[in-house]
Amino acid sequence: MMEHSEDVPGVFTAAGFRRGAVGVLAIVPAAAAFGLVYGVAAAEKGMSLLEVALSCMVIFAGASQLVAMELWREPLPILAMVLSVLVINLRHLLMGATAAPWFRGVPGLPAFASLYFMTDESWGLAVAERRRGQVDAAYMLGAGVSLWVFWLAASMSGHALGDLVRGFDPSLFGWLITGFFVVLLAGFWRGAGDLLPWLVAAGVALATRQVLPGTWFVLTGALAGSLLGAWSHVRRR
Repeated sequence: MMEHSEDVPGVFTAAGFRRGAVGVLAIVPAAAAFGLVYGVAAAEKGMSLLEVALSCMVIFAGASQLVAMELWREPLPILAMVLSVLVINLRHLLMGATAAPWFRGVPGLPAFASLYFMTDESWGLAVAERRRGQVDAAYMLGAGVSLWVFWLAASMSGHALGDLVRGFDPSLFGWLITGFFVVLLAGFWRGAGDLLPWLVAAGVALATRQVLPGTWFVLTGALAGSLLGAWSHVRRR
């Protein structure tokens, strides 16, 4: 019986890192445009260039940075910002669990560095790479570091542009973020069996947004879809 690719221990090489850094370039324009939007909007909120740079280097999570930026005011609502960012990033628990088999046998430092630079985009590309039978876990780190560089550069450029643009409304670019994730989701499509978990995730997220404030809908939708998908996978095996 052929062993499932998820059960094969990963390796970690410089070649895999380079392949990930190059493989992510196809989606860099969308990520860079997202970064420009963030930088311009941050300038409108009164964030300094240093604050924008630090948020990109340390947090490196576009959705969380946008949520925190929406709450940015004086005095800073620290507790609300921390809770909002925590909730929206809890999905990384599910993403990390999905990537965990790839890092079996990989030393701790490279594995933890890969998780630090893990984003929705680098994770999605890594999952697709794993499904093709590739076992080089450095692919995800290469993709994440490449995105980190472009995200930082684009956000700082957007902040500089924000000094020239007044009255900018970042919500006008909501279509850009939505379209980006639709394209990313389409890359995961494996057949009709994926449809039900996706519909359940969307339905639970929409229902949660109607009854709970904040970003809980991200977690509940992801959890519902993941559990149903995992159950379906176990049944097929």
